[in-house]
Amino acid sequence: MTADPAYFLYHSIGQYPGKAEDMAAALSVFAEDWGRPDDAQWPRVLTARAEFLHLWRNVIDAPEDTLTSSENVTTALFSVLGGLPAEHLRGRKVLVGADCFPSLHFLLNGMADRLGYTLETVPVRQGEFWVRDEDMIAAWGPEVGLALLTFVTSTASHRCDVDALRAHGARMGSIVGLDLTQGVGIVPFSVADTPVDFVVSTSLKWLCGTPGGGIIQMRKALIERCAPELRGWFSQENPFAWDLDEFDYAPDARRFDHGTPSVLACLGSIPALKWHAAQTGLLDQNRALTRLVIEGAQDMKLPLASPAQESSRGGSVMLQLPTDSDPVKLVDGLRDRAVHVDARGRILRISPGAMTNDTHVARLFDGIAALT
Repeated sequence: MTADPAYFLYHSIGQYPGKAEDMAAALSVFAEDWGRPDDAQWPRVLTARAEFLHLWRNVIDAPEDTLTSSENVTTALFSVLGGLPAEHLRGRKVLVGADCFPSLHFLLNGMADRLGYTLETVPVRQGEFWVRDEDMIAAWGPEVGLALLTFVTSTASHRCDVDALRAHGARMGSIVGLDLTQGVGIVPFSVADTPVDFVVSTSLKWLCGTPGGGIIQMRKALIERCAPELRGWFSQENPFAWDLDEFDYAPDARRFDHGTPSVLACLGSIPALKWHAAQTGLLDQNRALTRLVIEGAQDMKLPLASPAQESSRGGSVMLQLPTDSDPVKLVDGLRDRAVHVDARGRILRISPGAMTNDTHVARLFDGIAALT
């Protein structure tokens, strides 16, 4: 094993120098606070959670009181679906691309009968790797109550044209949601510049945080019309108001809270969000490395399974492996060489980030050449 691993898994878990030490220190502070025999545990950890939310608002330029935490992207979407006014869903269509993250499709499909909508999944064209924006628009008429867009896809790194799709959704009278997960932290996004109706995401990938540190962000005027069915004591203005007959939703994004919040994941992600906020040039570094990956793939005649244009691509590059290759054997063999990638079927996923350099790209293709 080498002391200099070639890490290309930022589409899965992001890393940065000193991450383990930073996270250990943050979790140690939590342990000390939570284990102290006094009555100040909640004030301390909720103050820290507020810092997590503040850092996230800065990442996407979200207004005050429009963002809260969620355990993960799937529970975030569940909360949104169960909170939207019924007229946006019942008797209408929900539109999503076939290249969305599968967990979200599982949820949308499972909720369709109960919430009274028809799920329409726009397919990937034969022989292609992502759903074309024009195919989304072609399937998107005024009967669509909600369209869930994928900012960057997890299997092709295709970056959709959010502005064009959002504008079409406005003309159709649809609510437009956006899953930022695979792009946020490497491809800039601002809800101030691109005001979709709601956003769901996580801290796990390019932002280098922990599992469990998800978020919901929603346009303020829509928040005020939502009554989430997944609700609890933290959905109120005052979580400690326990009159059973006097429940009332908080006036802001807190109404999407429910039971005891997952503060540990939020606190564990704060160091990563602070580190990320202090960085410059992450996208430039990524673009330089992904160009090297594409050049290496061309030299080896491995077809690109991602858009060639940088403006249409996230931070990852996907390659199509030959039909006679064994993806599991290749990934295992690269791991033995301290080169870390993964595969979905015959699609090799390569995501260079803050701890990746050009020598790592060279080692990646040396390994591929030796193993195929």
